[in-house]
Amino acid sequence: MKLKHSFNPSVKDGIFFSLTSDVFREIVTHLYGDKISRILVCYYSKTETTEKMAEKVREGASSIGTETEVDLREVGEVDVESIPNYDALVLGSPTYYGGPAAQIKELIDESVTHHGNLEGMVGGAFSSSSNTAGGNETTIIALLEALLIHGMIIQGSAKGDHYGPVVVGSPDEKELEQCKKYGARIAELVEKVRD
Repeated sequence: MKLKHSFNPSVKDGIFFSLTSDVFREIVTHLYGDKISRILVCYYSKTETTEKMAEKVREGASSIGTETEVDLREVGEVDVESIPNYDALVLGSPTYYGGPAAQIKELIDESVTHHGNLEGMVGGAFSSSSNTAGGNETTIIALLEALLIHGMIIQGSAKGDHYGPVVVGSPDEKELEQCKKYGARIAELVEKVRD
């Protein structure tokens, strides 16, 4: 197998370390062709609550199979030009005054350059707030509205968090498990859409 990237992995107990995501992507694409699903979990977190949620969403999405690559990125690390390279975009934001954080909203505003090019992607959202009735659902709906305007496919849930996972205050194990299940459902939907 000839790869365009060269790398010198370190070996410990027979396990390779230090593969960059580009090298990993190239190896998997070589092995599986274009069957690999790519999911971007993008979040903003000031108090680490939304970050913990994002980590669990990533964990759940990664659990669906070897043909799924999940990138977890803080919104400041996301280049809006990379978004069309994904099969799914999941946004996580704390709730500020009943809506998403300005950093997430800025990414959405910049994504207008891809209007019409994201149609058919899978989209999702999750949110945190400091108190009950603090605007979690309005935040998620605002995020989902933007994704729907892009033509993305959104899947709700008949059980639990209908629009996407929410956390009030510090996340407990049940809420983190909901985030993990949500990530798995997103990855499963991506597989269905790609088939």
